[in-house]
Amino acid sequence: MKKSFILLAVSLLGMTAFGQVKNQHALGARLGGGNTFGSQVTYQYGLSNYNRIEADLGFHSNNDGNGFILAGAYQWVWAIENGFNWYAGPAASLGSWSYNSKYDGSGDSGAYLGLGGQIGIEYNFVEVPLNMSIDSMPLFGFGSTNQHFSMGLSLSLRYTF
Repeated sequence: MKKSFILLAVSLLGMTAFGQVKNQHALGARLGGGNTFGSQVTYQYGLSNYNRIEADLGFHSNNDGNGFILAGAYQWVWAIENGFNWYAGPAASLGSWSYNSKYDGSGDSGAYLGLGGQIGIEYNFVEVPLNMSIDSMPLFGFGSTNQHFSMGLSLSLRYTF
């Protein structure tokens, strides 16, 4: 029993070892998949060595309709090894959509608020000021006409400074 307690204590201590936010600013592109919004401009601002905020802005326009999304997340960052970190935290979004009537027969449009979280893994390059990450930001959307759930993987590439 004593060995189990020591093993549990060491594991929990290891989980609390935070990573390091390498640079205070990072700006780039976030490309999404699944039923997420798609491509976005992404910006990260380091609050300390162990946490940061992220803001993502995306626009969508084609023959089927248009829309926008503004998403934000607060992230805690934990070190894995040699420039690799993982991060997680709460997230929220605000957006709107407008479908052309030929798309779904309704000409539907509206606005929504999304609440959820973000979890991901990143690599900070040593030789060049780049950060690359893969993450998911599952959000429950509460809109003017309906509720929805969005989730998918996104790949981000950011210039750090």
